[in-house]
Amino acid sequence: MGANMARRLKDRSFHVTAVYDTSRAVATELASELGCAAAQDLSEVTAASDMIFTVVTDDNAMRQIFAGTGDNLLVNARGKLFINCATISPEVHVEIEKLANKTGAQSLEACMASSITQAREGKLYLMCGGNEDAFRKAEPILKELAAQIRFVGKAGEAAKVKALVNMVMNINTAGLAEGLGLGAALGLDLTMLRQVFAQTGANSRVLETDGEDMQNREHSCFFSAAHAAKDSGIALELARNLGLDLPLARATKEQYDRMIAESLGDLDKSGIAELTFKDRHKHSGKRV
Repeated sequence: MGANMARRLKDRSFHVTAVYDTSRAVATELASELGCAAAQDLSEVTAASDMIFTVVTDDNAMRQIFAGTGDNLLVNARGKLFINCATISPEVHVEIEKLANKTGAQSLEACMASSITQAREGKLYLMCGGNEDAFRKAEPILKELAAQIRFVGKAGEAAKVKALVNMVMNINTAGLAEGLGLGAALGLDLTMLRQVFAQTGANSRVLETDGEDMQNREHSCFFSAAHAAKDSGIALELARNLGLDLPLARATKEQYDRMIAESLGDLDKSGIAELTFKDRHKHSGKRV
């Protein structure tokens, strides 16, 4: 996602000054493509840039890049704006805003409800949270990356919305996999079944993006099962803190956790169909 966002900004004549990745080879290759520096340290990115986009995997990674011992993004960060796009826990976004403000910097959460293709095309759906001044400062560049932008409110609020978006999406994905799996077991034509789903109350965005892939066992990764498990977990933790029981979300997370346990966590979320189609799950431990 981050690489495609950088490519998009380069296309739109923004000056991409530096990139950083935990994989030095990935950073070097992308920097060569974009004609920018491949920073060896996080602090180099901050020094070279006015606005810094971050896209990381989870809460721990987010804390590490902003508060890690020694090198981190907040070294000499006064006056800089950090735009954080990862799906992480709302409280971590709040923590990062406080840390940034202490150094004289600003942070904005810009949660993405889109995938790799939309990042490259500048058609992201962004939900933003934080100080409104930071949002207004970031808005011109965000408009080059997104088809739609929604300012939700203070830090952490956009992350709550994003957690619910992914929770519902994951439930829909699991439900579709079960419907198609049962249809296959009944001997139904799955192409016909998908067409009927699309014209009835079974329709969903997930049907459009994942239905054919589930049928054809094509699970090239756009949004991984491991990330689906992580994001459903964020939503379940929010519910737990409020004393709410969400049985569908819980069951869905258990399915994605099972994929991880069977070494399928790197497959696209559509790979959940490998658990619901008759006999597919017997490949346990093998790659599809």
